[in-house]
Amino acid sequence: MKHETRQLARYAVSKVPEVTFAFWVIKIAATTLGETGGDWVTMTLNLGYLVGTAIFTCIFIGLVSAQLSSGRFLPFLYWSTIVATTTLGTTLADLADRSLGFGYPGGVAIVFSLLFASLAIWRWAEGTVSVQSVTSPRVEWFYWATILFSQTLGTALGDWVAASDRSGLGIGYEYGSLVFGIGLAFVAALYLWTNASRTLLFWTAFILTRPLGATLGDLLDKPASQGGMQLSRLFASLILLGFIVVCVALVPQRAGSRSEGRASAA
Repeated sequence: MKHETRQLARYAVSKVPEVTFAFWVIKIAATTLGETGGDWVTMTLNLGYLVGTAIFTCIFIGLVSAQLSSGRFLPFLYWSTIVATTTLGTTLADLADRSLGFGYPGGVAIVFSLLFASLAIWRWAEGTVSVQSVTSPRVEWFYWATILFSQTLGTALGDWVAASDRSGLGIGYEYGSLVFGIGLAFVAALYLWTNASRTLLFWTAFILTRPLGATLGDLLDKPASQGGMQLSRLFASLILLGFIVVCVALVPQRAGSRSEGRASAA
């Protein structure tokens, strides 16, 4: 009985933060860092996509395990895990698109199917995919698996839209950032002025921030001949990391409550 009481108290509130404007600012910075950091490991250090994926998989598993073991919402641990999903998502997408030869459309189709399956199973098992319902270890596993698939999809989608190789649409990194930025603005408008499902809007926005971050990251570090600004990947990554640390340290964040999760489940 005491053990069950402790477990209930441990998950009295969500293990993820309340979704605010600051949440999205940090999320976009984290996704951009995922692109520059992932490329730094796989390209600049020349470790390759397979080795990079192995490294970031270990980091991801370690941080998710720490999340599961924590008794409450810890901002730095949460955002470290988000950054781990973005870097792993970058190397996974690049591994599928480039090393395994699926091309951008094939990579998008595969990862979209995995994301849809993850959400469908989560919904079937728990009755909701609201992020504020993350109040038990099982739901946390659903949450982080879905986050990882959404980050990987975002990377593949951003590359497909911006790049011209491997059957990409080739509209460029600047226009790619604009396209996904407009998409996010449209989602924000739906949130502000309609009664559309908050859960659906959240996941749509969460997915769109990843290709926005991917195209912004590529804009920063790709060669000028490819439409980028040719900044050092390490330098860009350190600047983004510093920005995230300052935001997490200075911007107040609190965990979402169970009641918020029920309210957003529609």
